[in-house]
Amino acid sequence: MNFIDYFKKLKERREKALIPYFTALYPSKASFEKLAITAAESGADIIEIGLPFSDPLADGPVIQHSSQTALKNGFTIAKMFRSIAGLRVKTEIPFIIMTYLNPVLRYGANIFFTQCRKNGVNGMIIPDMIPEEDGPIRKEADKAGVAMIYLVAPTTPEKRMRLIASRTTGFIYAVSVTGVTGQRENIPAYLPAMVKKIRMVTDKPVCIGFGISTPEQAKAAVKYADGVIMGSAVVKITNPVVLKKFIKQVKSGIRITGSTQRYS
Repeated sequence: MNFIDYFKKLKERREKALIPYFTALYPSKASFEKLAITAAESGADIIEIGLPFSDPLADGPVIQHSSQTALKNGFTIAKMFRSIAGLRVKTEIPFIIMTYLNPVLRYGANIFFTQCRKNGVNGMIIPDMIPEEDGPIRKEADKAGVAMIYLVAPTTPEKRMRLIASRTTGFIYAVSVTGVTGQRENIPAYLPAMVKKIRMVTDKPVCIGFGISTPEQAKAAVKYADGVIMGSAVVKITNPVVLKKFIKQVKSGIRITGSTQRYS
């Protein structure tokens, strides 16, 4: 999967990427699969799948709760990959796994990324892995054809942005707020300036996540970015009918948004 080409095709259709996040096997295996496919059929462009973990440093209360529920219900990485394999035959849109470094290392990086390749995973986000130390993981990801996606925070200095951009093979994940995931009332006023700084160091796609919880916030965010990632607001929806309506509403709003603003 070449994410740069994928985003170019979206841009040609004057669309921005909608990336809903689902916790793997939450609230159950069957429900997770139904919700993910509903999102794909309703307009989602990429599906982000969170791997439940007992110590989710970057996750807020909603996603923490979903992870704990999945773990109590018997979640395993093997079950997750089997579930993703089932989803892959039903949709061609990219799948991204969001996980922490510990589960990958314990499972075995080679085995983990081999399973990614076999089951149709296209990208990986590991928020607690710093790019300076990604060598062994990056080697396995490259071998499996899995794109690595790194995070840029509001506090990231320009020099580090350049390093992150150089190591990213998918898109830049712009964290709109410091802290953990979760719904916020408003998107921060500094967001345009933050994305401007990222645009100055890379031409790779930029997607905004953390705190984007309403169609209005998504529409505002993609004035400056190539896509939006919605986590807690999506995880809270466990009814496929409600999810379908929500995804369609968000996608409709970001479709009619003008082309991404560039800065000189």
